[in-house]
Amino acid sequence: MRYFLLSLFLLTSLQAKLLISPFDALHAVYGKEVKIEKKNVLLTIDKAEIVYKQAKMKKGSKIFRTYRITKDNKPVAYGVLISRVVRSKDAAILYMISPEGVIDAVEVIAFNEPPEFTPSKSYVDQFKGKSTKDTLRVGKDIPTVTGATMGARNVTDGARLALAVFDMLFKEK
Repeated sequence: MRYFLLSLFLLTSLQAKLLISPFDALHAVYGKEVKIEKKNVLLTIDKAEIVYKQAKMKKGSKIFRTYRITKDNKPVAYGVLISRVVRSKDAAILYMISPEGVIDAVEVIAFNEPPEFTPSKSYVDQFKGKSTKDTLRVGKDIPTVTGATMGARNVTDGARLALAVFDMLFKEK
């Protein structure tokens, strides 16, 4: 039953218009020769509470889709797919994070809002090199986007959440 609900949630969370597949996005950044392992993760209540507290967000889903990218059996990066509602439509953003906990790339995977609200490539590129050491707040260290503030906030909040999920699941302690 638990896995049925997990599968159902993941299927419904990606109903937004698919712009690029997560595998294509990962291969575009890390090359065709890498191996990608996809895993759906259901955090415990305690772990979810820690993740959302670290991300400085109110509690949300405990279900995350993650990717482990390896080359020659060594971790190259990790991906965390964050699916959230922007206004009233679904959006899915893939955050690609180095083993050191630094964002390598961000890709908008699916976005069902009007195209003019889709975060631009230059906007998501500003997250490269960011880590949990950065505050990642719209209007502070991340500029706002006129007319697309909710989309910008979604990407920024998602970055904090993805880094917190990375810390919980993949960061070597």
